[in-house]
Amino acid sequence: MSQHYFTIRLTSLFFLFTGLLFLFTGCSQTSGSLAVSDLRSENLTDPPGLGTDMPGLSWKITSAKNGSVQKAFQILAASNTGLLDEKNADLWNSGKIISPESHLVPYGGRELGSGSPCYWKVRIWDADDNCSEWSDAAFFSTGLLEESEWNAEFIGFPAGPGYSVSPQLKRNFTLDETGEKVFLYVNSLGYHEVYVNGIKAGDYVLSPSVSQFSRRSLVLTYDISHMLRKGRNDLVVWTGRGWYSEGLPGVSASVPLVRVQAEKVNRGRREQILVTDTLWEGRNSGYSTIGTWRPHQFGGEYTDASLLLPDLTAESLDRVSWTSVFSAENPGAEATAQLCEPDRIFESIHAASVVKVNDSTWLADMGKCITGYAEIHFPRLNRGDRILMEYCDHLDDDGNTVNQGQMDIFISAGGKDEYFRNKFNYHGFRYIRISNLPQEPLPAGIKAHLIHTGYRHSSSFECSDPDLNRIHDMIRYTLRCVSLGGYLVDCPSLERLGYGGDGNASTGTAQIMFALGPLYSNWLQAWADCIREDGGMPHTAPNPYNAGGGPYWCGFIITASWKTYLNYGDAGILSEYYPVMQKWLEYVEKYSPRGLLERWPDTDYRNWFLGDWAVPEGVDQTDPASVSLVSNCFISECYENMEKIATVLGKTHDSEVYRQKHRHLKNLIHNTFYDAERSVYGSASQTDLTYPLLAGIVPDSLAGKVRENLRDVIVNRNRGHFACGLVGIPVFTEWAVKNREADLFLSMLLKRDYPGYLYMLENGATTTWEHWNGDRSRIHNCYNGIGQWFYQAVGGIRNDERDCAYRSIIIDPQVSEGISWANTSQETPYGIVKVNWKITNDIFHMEVRVPSGSRAVVIIPGHAEKYRMNGKNIRNEFSAAEIPGGSYIFEWQK
Repeated sequence: MSQHYFTIRLTSLFFLFTGLLFLFTGCSQTSGSLAVSDLRSENLTDPPGLGTDMPGLSWKITSAKNGSVQKAFQILAASNTGLLDEKNADLWNSGKIISPESHLVPYGGRELGSGSPCYWKVRIWDADDNCSEWSDAAFFSTGLLEESEWNAEFIGFPAGPGYSVSPQLKRNFTLDETGEKVFLYVNSLGYHEVYVNGIKAGDYVLSPSVSQFSRRSLVLTYDISHMLRKGRNDLVVWTGRGWYSEGLPGVSASVPLVRVQAEKVNRGRREQILVTDTLWEGRNSGYSTIGTWRPHQFGGEYTDASLLLPDLTAESLDRVSWTSVFSAENPGAEATAQLCEPDRIFESIHAASVVKVNDSTWLADMGKCITGYAEIHFPRLNRGDRILMEYCDHLDDDGNTVNQGQMDIFISAGGKDEYFRNKFNYHGFRYIRISNLPQEPLPAGIKAHLIHTGYRHSSSFECSDPDLNRIHDMIRYTLRCVSLGGYLVDCPSLERLGYGGDGNASTGTAQIMFALGPLYSNWLQAWADCIREDGGMPHTAPNPYNAGGGPYWCGFIITASWKTYLNYGDAGILSEYYPVMQKWLEYVEKYSPRGLLERWPDTDYRNWFLGDWAVPEGVDQTDPASVSLVSNCFISECYENMEKIATVLGKTHDSEVYRQKHRHLKNLIHNTFYDAERSVYGSASQTDLTYPLLAGIVPDSLAGKVRENLRDVIVNRNRGHFACGLVGIPVFTEWAVKNREADLFLSMLLKRDYPGYLYMLENGATTTWEHWNGDRSRIHNCYNGIGQWFYQAVGGIRNDERDCAYRSIIIDPQVSEGISWANTSQETPYGIVKVNWKITNDIFHMEVRVPSGSRAVVIIPGHAEKYRMNGKNIRNEFSAAEIPGGSYIFEWQK
């Protein structure tokens, strides 16, 4: 058992003991202005099948009164809702626990075994001992916590000739009674969908999320209680290959495999009612996979409409033939509960236009790039007609589609109202070339369905500059298009890999815009599963094959873990992966014989040794000095992060060791790469000048000159444009925010010619590109790091790193000429932070909302002799105002 959960167990026992001390403390008076909402377990809403019996419980507090804080809480937990009161709660009555914590409070009730349902609710007290009403009830259940509790066999359906079949597997069973709860545990190698009595269980698609199959497979739990009936029940599990493709690590079969176990829970007792075994039957569903699931070969799906069933009811199942399945050996990888929300469809659009290419070929334009399913309704076809659909995210200079290896094939059964829709593959596309179709398809009959992991949108931004809004919205939408499968892909069309470099480039933005705590839990787990025995790390996780990158890619396990802790407050992630981080840094030191990291060898799982990447034309990203400088600046940041992580974990000796390593490496970088005659570092590129400034490499006595040279390079050599790539964009953005370079940053953003974001938009972009000139992919996670600037600089909302999860907030809008107002909001683990400001007649007016339980420091400009807060004049003695949670209006002379 991990240190993370061991720590939680000790904390749980403390809370339980403390709760007993206050068990009989009642609620003397309730306050209607104090409320509790948004209950979550492990940062998920009502999750079934958690992989722990000690989940962290969270809630948000709202109060009509400024300064309200939680002084105490009480949690009730019960095995069913009928017992969820103070007298009957059979799992936990915490009593009144004196604590301000409302985020990831460890469950401390009766020990839960596998398959245990738990309903819970909470109430709180404020500092005046006012008590809230009880919250609405929330739910979680535990999954199968030990491998020994699985009695199901892995089964599969024999592969036939041609494409890889996506088979339907079925079993019917009889129930005398349905029970209080029935949970279905599904552990599939490849994708799956579940149907009970003809109805799909859940609205999930492309499940489960990704994992490193050589080390781990994921389990989804379905609550099918409401779908069952007395008598005959029919269960169908429809499977598809996905990443479980021959030749990839951990893939032991040529077809998708699955094991399923159904259990009924009655009055706390579990009863197994169904498992997968050789009594199950299967059939060719009519869907098959095209492609190898390797770069540029992701293909799509082949659909033979003559094999499709109209539905999956008993009547339809009984009128077709089924044959035996085979039992497969357990591949031996650890099976654990999926940590993040499943993928879902979140938006559907129709084609914006359809144009005729020739007598039987049509080009549909969806109007914007999108990641997900295609759906095409056909005019009446003849039996055997073979319709080819090819997908791409942009056209070439002559207006023709480009070959990105994405296609679907539909074979008609000659029926009416036929249509194709993806099921176990997806595309990144804007254009669909439809061939072998004599009649024109109607735009209304061509759809695309946006798919991403089921996280919550947690931010909003709008300002007075329409171009800034366009750039922000493009970044935001791009991140929605690359965040499916429980990780961030580089691009959905060509590679679909979870590159650490792309992840590092976008994490600062993505974790502001969306509530991605569970997604990063899944992704970081995959990174930990990918480390090699010698400490080597790949450039992607999962790591299905060799891929390019550099140290900035490999060290994602450190930087992303630290940012996830800062943004979402889960120290368990730090303790869980701390040994992995240490092991990788030992590998780094092995290739740092003289103190600086040198090029390590290519391996069968990793190649290249990059510094910056995807820079504009005219910038030499291969310059050896630049590559070495960028790589070592990143390692310096890793040491700094490790010092902080060790401090959080109470490892004082380790913290001091990493502090010394950080200081030594900073000095070595400066002494090696600084050109005293020119006052520059490395190749004197934007990235090479910015990274030493951001990483604290530059001595204070030289910082002014280096900063002046950076500005000169930007304005003169780079003509005021961004001249950096995947690494340089987030580095420059973070430096600009910390150094209040809003005017410079804004001027660079608003350049309309190459290279730039408006250049992309003016050339038809709806998502950001892989390269500044539009080469390769037009849906990519390369340049999205600027997104944090909108929130942290224009909006002025920053997390105070001395705390985590926005418990302490800095409010400091950086006002640039040309922006007269901005409205910004961000949902944090404690609630919504909102900053709306405007300038009218030289008066700066700002409305601020801080969540209950958080506190903020509002920065007041030094030139303002006084300011008004909620109508009260205050002398500006400290250039700051400290405020607790609540709503405030500030004004001062601009």
